[in-house]
Amino acid sequence: MKTVDSYDFGGKRALVRVDFNVPLSDTLEITDDSRITAALPTIKKILSDGGSVVLMSHLGRPKNGPENKFSLIHLVPLLEKLTNAYVEFSNNCIGDQALSKSKNLEPGSIHLLENLRFHYQETEGDTSFAKKLAAHGNIYVNDAFGTAHRAHASTAIVAQYFEDKCFGYLMAKEVANAKKLMSNPERPFTAIVGGAKVSDKILIIENLLNIADHIIIGGGMAYTFSVAQGGTIGDSLFEADRVEKCAEILAKATEKGVHIHLPADNVCADAFSNDANQQLCASGEIPDGWMGLDIGEKAIAAFSDVLLNSKTILWNGPMGVFEMPSYENGTKAIAQAVADATKAGAFSLIGGGDSSAAVKKFGFTDDVSYVSTGGGALLEFFEGKELPGIVAVEG
Repeated sequence: MKTVDSYDFGGKRALVRVDFNVPLSDTLEITDDSRITAALPTIKKILSDGGSVVLMSHLGRPKNGPENKFSLIHLVPLLEKLTNAYVEFSNNCIGDQALSKSKNLEPGSIHLLENLRFHYQETEGDTSFAKKLAAHGNIYVNDAFGTAHRAHASTAIVAQYFEDKCFGYLMAKEVANAKKLMSNPERPFTAIVGGAKVSDKILIIENLLNIADHIIIGGGMAYTFSVAQGGTIGDSLFEADRVEKCAEILAKATEKGVHIHLPADNVCADAFSNDANQQLCASGEIPDGWMGLDIGEKAIAAFSDVLLNSKTILWNGPMGVFEMPSYENGTKAIAQAVADATKAGAFSLIGGGDSSAAVKKFGFTDDVSYVSTGGGALLEFFEGKELPGIVAVEG
């Protein structure tokens, strides 16, 4: 992959697609700046070379044009603090005024464009919109792995208007770590797949059947697998239309010699509430009126044993409703096991989204090999799909 190390940015104006889709509080304060800090090495490399930077990103999912709560202006103070650079802001990402600010940028300074998704043409991949964005720079840098799976104007279309284009450090690091798992993992390779729905993870599980030695399944999706094995799950989350597919996956895993591990027991509650009554139920033996909301101690022990004997680990999806303290134990224990395996020499990749949030919540971010910033993008990468944002730059 051609990265920013391939260029001297002295005298150049780099148009950089970043993923600044950060969470904001009700008072519009940034509650997690990790996506901004992840882009800093790329930004600082360009500035230190004597170049200037025009940043473009989306924030949230605005439906009806500009809305203050989705404005990137709320990011300016932190961005100035983190970069020690002056940050110019435009209240539009296209137009004469914004373009003039870009063309008059001094070396070492930054121009932050307003939310791309204030224009519907962004998500439609509109070519004329992309061409207007391209006018902001004379070299294009894509450092937004989190949006690489979207065929949007700023990720997949704008690159065609540049002779010079490359990836930022974050994008390169994300792809290198993902490829490390997909192409030549040290074995045993264990994938942990969790979350609420089987339907969200079917493609990744099917693709992992060709790569992994072990697949641990937790979260709400485990109950659909339990039904496929003839179990009773009470009022637990489950997808009736996916039972047959789960049975197929289990059969295919046996055929391929891949070990699928389902929870031996579950922490169950009589309501979806942190304060509900609880009991421990064996897998496939959950009574009516009760729902599984976390994995139990036997499952934790069995899963941890597999992980501690693994050399490569991918984790995508929690083991239960970890946002509620009463049902966080399973996810926390698996995070600990992944950290312990990493300390013992395993390579561990945490696959964005809820898994990244869990690792951060429980304080294990520095104890795993790599935490991805791209939930959906990483998922599609592991499903074996080509990502438009990568293809556009690689040509």
